[in-house]
Amino acid sequence: MSPSAQPSDPLEGSAQESGDAISHLAALTAQRDRELLDVSLAQSVLDLLPVSSVGVYRLVGSEHETRRWLCCGLARRGQVTVNDPSWVDLESLPTLEAFPLRQLVLDSRLLEQAELPSASLLAPDQRFVTVLPLMVEVGLPGVLELHADQPLTAGALRTIQTLLRVFGNFQNLLESSQRDALTGLLNRQTFDATFLKASMLGASEPINTSDSDRRANSSTGYWLGVIDIDHFKLVNDRFGHLIGDEVLVLVARIMRQSFRHYDRLYRFGGEEFVVLLRGGSEADALAAFERFRCNVEGYAFPQVGRVTVSLGFTEVQPKDTPSQAFERADQAVYQAKHQGRNQVLCYDALVRAGILENEGQHVGDVELF
Repeated sequence: MSPSAQPSDPLEGSAQESGDAISHLAALTAQRDRELLDVSLAQSVLDLLPVSSVGVYRLVGSEHETRRWLCCGLARRGQVTVNDPSWVDLESLPTLEAFPLRQLVLDSRLLEQAELPSASLLAPDQRFVTVLPLMVEVGLPGVLELHADQPLTAGALRTIQTLLRVFGNFQNLLESSQRDALTGLLNRQTFDATFLKASMLGASEPINTSDSDRRANSSTGYWLGVIDIDHFKLVNDRFGHLIGDEVLVLVARIMRQSFRHYDRLYRFGGEEFVVLLRGGSEADALAAFERFRCNVEGYAFPQVGRVTVSLGFTEVQPKDTPSQAFERADQAVYQAKHQGRNQVLCYDALVRAGILENEGQHVGDVELF
């Protein structure tokens, strides 16, 4: 019998599978882009297992909204891996209850495998569905959903569960490194990369406004807002730093409730927060920031009572650096404090009114108490 005709060694096959899994783990843990991490996971599982499609689905929406499934990565045989854009309209996404098997897995934290009814089959190779929970400590909860023409074997399930344990650990580390420990918002270290990525994406995407043709060519479609809590030093001096920290946490919560799920929210340190708002006109951005200001003003903060914020924002320009856009918004914050605090001012409107000079001298990091 020639060497090529000899039966394969089961141990050799097992070693090959382990080597493939390790290679995919190495590729996954080299990824630093949180959104692309889910896309990489879907593609890696598709490469490793005999399945027809792999999807990563996460729940989005605040605690006061209907929770919905966002497709963060969908890999199919012979097709390019895709995902929902981060700015997708929440109303267009399926609700949590629309996929009871996903909901069951999310609640139980146990995998489920089922045969789909013939009437619901989209293709013969999607007869069986397997859903596994994505264990997260930080970030959006989610599931991994696999379709195949037959149930997955015990060995295949062990492979994917091992991969998901490593993936979960890495995701938690990545999320923790990118978020502020106190508020859970994105931290300052992630701002530059996200700013550049978002502005480049915005420049290539049409904006849904009446003058979209002009804006697609002359702007990025993003607005940068800088938020400063008024008299925050007095809060710390009067009530102590523990109460001050509670105010910061509550302001962050109001930010999540006031802005859309795809707007980027940051804490820059101290009492300073930043919002990267996508799309719309200047009036739309003003309305969004004004809604947040009113929500803060109307909130009854424990022990402290009334808290207000001063907010300045500016349109992100195609050739902007993060520091240039931040400086313009910061000048508008300074002007808001100078005019009495608890208000929202647009840098671009202040320039048109002659109150500020375009790209003029920086007013400095003056804090008014």
